[in-house]
Amino acid sequence: MEFTTLNNGVKMPLEGFGVFQITDAAICEQAVLDALQTGYRLIDTAAAYLNEEAVGAAIRNSGILREEIFVATKLWIQDASYEGAKKAFQTSLDNLGLTYLDLYLIHQPMSDYYGAWRAMEELYREGKVRAIGVCNFYPDRLADLCINAKVTPAVNQVELHPFFAQKDALENMKEFCVQPEAWGPLAEGTHGIFTHPVLTEIGAKYGKTAAQVALRWNIQRGVVVIPKSTHKQRMEENFDIWDFSLSDEDMTAIAALDLGHSEAVDHGSAQTAKWLNAYKIHD
Repeated sequence: MEFTTLNNGVKMPLEGFGVFQITDAAICEQAVLDALQTGYRLIDTAAAYLNEEAVGAAIRNSGILREEIFVATKLWIQDASYEGAKKAFQTSLDNLGLTYLDLYLIHQPMSDYYGAWRAMEELYREGKVRAIGVCNFYPDRLADLCINAKVTPAVNQVELHPFFAQKDALENMKEFCVQPEAWGPLAEGTHGIFTHPVLTEIGAKYGKTAAQVALRWNIQRGVVVIPKSTHKQRMEENFDIWDFSLSDEDMTAIAALDLGHSEAVDHGSAQTAKWLNAYKIHD
C-alpha cells in the first residue's frame, strides 16, 4: 500500500474500499471485514448509504487498531447547514461507534453547504475529524469554496475512470492542493471495462486484468481509488496493483478512451438536483 499526504499533513491510503449500495447489514459488515483482512485500510461510507452501523461493526470486530484504519463518511444534502452538519456528524460518529473520523465530506454541492462547511471547520479545529473535504464539486464550485473558506478542502471525491478522465478538474484540484479521489473508478462496470480490448491488451503485458490496469491508471495520476465489491477474490484482485507500473505509452492509450462527459449522472442538470434533494435519509 502507498499513501498520499493531504494538504494538512495527514496521510491517506491511495486505495480504499467503498460500500456504496451495500445496504444489507450482514453483507456489508462481512464485505468490510474481508476488505480489512485483504489489506485495505481506507473505508469509505456515507450517511446516505445507510450502512454506517455495519461498517462500524466490522471495524470493531476486525481486530485491527482503530488508528490503523482511515475512516471516511459524508454529510447528506438534507443536513447541509451549520446546525444540521453538527448534528449529522455526531449521528454518523454514533452510528459508526467511533470517537473521531479521519475524513468527513460534503456529499453534494447543494443546499446550505457553506453553513455546513463552517461547522466542519469547527469540528476539524476541535480535533473531532482529521481532515475535511467535499464530493462532486466540479471546478467552479471547488474554486469558489477554496477561495472563500478558512480551511481548504483536503479531498474532492468525484467520478474518475478511463471513460471520464476529468483532466481539467484534476488540474483545478492540483492548483488548490486538493487531493482527488475517484468514486466509480471501474466505471460501475459499464463500457465493458472488465473485458475492454485496450485495457486487456495493456494488462496482458504485465499479467494483470483490465480492472487492475484501470485502477493503476488512476493511481499513477495521483488519484485515490475506492473500488467496491462484495466478493473477496475481486477485492484481492483490486488490491493487487502495487507491483507494476504503466508506461507513458500505456497512460496515453488509456487517456484516449475519455468520452469527456459522465454517463452515470449529470451534476449540471436541474433534474439531478431535484432528484438528489428529494432523497431523504431521516424524518
